[in-house]
Amino acid sequence: MISFVHAQLGFLLLFDLRFEDAVNHFLLSETMQPSEIFPFIMPDPNRWSDLVPRKRYWGLHPPPKPLEEVIDDGLITIQQALFLKKAGVDTVVDEDFLSNPPSRADLLELAIRNIIRYLCASRMKDLPSPEMEGVDTFLMYLYRALDLVDGMEKLASSQNSCVVDELESLLDDSGHLRTLAFLYGSKGMCSKALSIWRILARNYSAGLWKDLSENGSSGTSVDKRSGEEIAAIEAANILKTSSDEDLVLEHLGWVADIDQELAIAVLTSEMRESQLSPEKVVAAIDAEKVVIHQRYLQWLIEDQSCDDPHYHTSYALSLAKSVIEAVRMESKYRGKDNREIDSDAQKIYLLREKLQLFLQASDLYDPEDILDVIAESELWLEKAILYRKMGQENIVLQILALKLEDSEAAEQYCAEIGRDDAYIQLLGLYLDPQNGKEPMFTAAVRLLHNHGESLDPMQVLERLSADMPLQLASDTILRMLRARVHHHRQGQIVHNLSRATNLDARLTRLEERSRHVQLTDESICDSCRARLGTKLFVMYPDDSVVCYRCYRNQQGDSSSGRGRSSRKDVIFKQSWLVSR
Repeated sequence: MISFVHAQLGFLLLFDLRFEDAVNHFLLSETMQPSEIFPFIMPDPNRWSDLVPRKRYWGLHPPPKPLEEVIDDGLITIQQALFLKKAGVDTVVDEDFLSNPPSRADLLELAIRNIIRYLCASRMKDLPSPEMEGVDTFLMYLYRALDLVDGMEKLASSQNSCVVDELESLLDDSGHLRTLAFLYGSKGMCSKALSIWRILARNYSAGLWKDLSENGSSGTSVDKRSGEEIAAIEAANILKTSSDEDLVLEHLGWVADIDQELAIAVLTSEMRESQLSPEKVVAAIDAEKVVIHQRYLQWLIEDQSCDDPHYHTSYALSLAKSVIEAVRMESKYRGKDNREIDSDAQKIYLLREKLQLFLQASDLYDPEDILDVIAESELWLEKAILYRKMGQENIVLQILALKLEDSEAAEQYCAEIGRDDAYIQLLGLYLDPQNGKEPMFTAAVRLLHNHGESLDPMQVLERLSADMPLQLASDTILRMLRARVHHHRQGQIVHNLSRATNLDARLTRLEERSRHVQLTDESICDSCRARLGTKLFVMYPDDSVVCYRCYRNQQGDSSSGRGRSSRKDVIFKQSWLVSR
């Protein structure tokens, strides 16, 4: 009953233009339905006219009508009360209104703000779907009436029940395109939302979001850029979840023009149900957007484990071209200050590091295609990696030893090859570098010092040139020869010991085979326990004796008469030890 009274008082106060008090009573009523407010916002008939209930307390106040008419009638009542008051007649109109009559605009704003307050509270209730649609749609109407942009955009961008058909033309005509774009996005109408964001990115600034061509304002480039970024960010949020390839690729270009990082985030998003076709994406990326192309291929290879050789080769080629271009630009502009030089050097270093790591990690690209691109450049380490992939050991050693002069890397590569002739080949490169280059005696001595003991002295001496100062390598060569002699003598010792062991083993075997066994009348077969007498018998290495019949019955079985397996059980005798 108390809820009924609150609703009744609320409507009476509403017609008395006391909107705040009216809404306070509405909020206290548990029986009042939000649809009862609908006639005050939009005149009948409308989409929600059938939802408006007819309650008993409706007979205590005038019929519902739009707020503008309620306010107009209330102002007329106030004017009449003022005349009656001057005539000395008392009225029921509030003294505050009589002493300070409000304007129509103030009353309308007050009414709308309080109705907004009620509808916002109603959104928290569990309402039927049609009624919730009316609440959200009318709430958007009221936000637009007061130009409350933040409220409109917050409602449109959140989960809502707004009816797009009712708001589409309203928001478009009033210029609230951002709100309309948010509304389209929340309803899954991605194509329409993206079209609006594209328009905003082109024509609107970030401040008031007014069309610059209409109001004649020139605007600053900073404002335009800021507005473009906002539009691009919102568009990217939609594109990240879309699996529609045509839609994504249609809007990728203008997003990339504004912010390439956003475009990369769109292409590499894990939020969509199915990933985009790599072939279509690569074809759609602007050739001038090198960073996007590289980052997408990197994501495709590293995160998506793509093993298509075409994409591996494309990624390597793109990185190689970027490095060459960066080096060319650095050499072109020599008049830079130290800070710019350091920045360029850091950029080149990072690009080369990325290229080198990929060339080493992947086995799916075509090395020859990459070599064709960097053939005329000074990217020697990259060339070494590529020639190594192709198995060109000699060229790799030439690059490491002569071009890069990295002795440690050259020796490490020889160790990976695992053959002594690789060290001999490297030694030859050090001593005879060709092309008028001076012999690298220090590197040659280092090589002999580290690996000379394992090399053939004759091959080393053949490689040594007559111009090499003997004092540089004398100690190393002497140590190498001594080690060689030592190894030779050790081999002789091991050889002679092996011969002695072999001789003792053969002698022991001969003695074992020439053993005699003595049988008596009491000797029995270790298998069947029968007397042997003059029967034919067999003796096993473990000294067990069996009759020939038992031996024949056990053919294929390596067990002796005592159950010992000559294949599994080791038979060992003290006399078999080498005594020399």
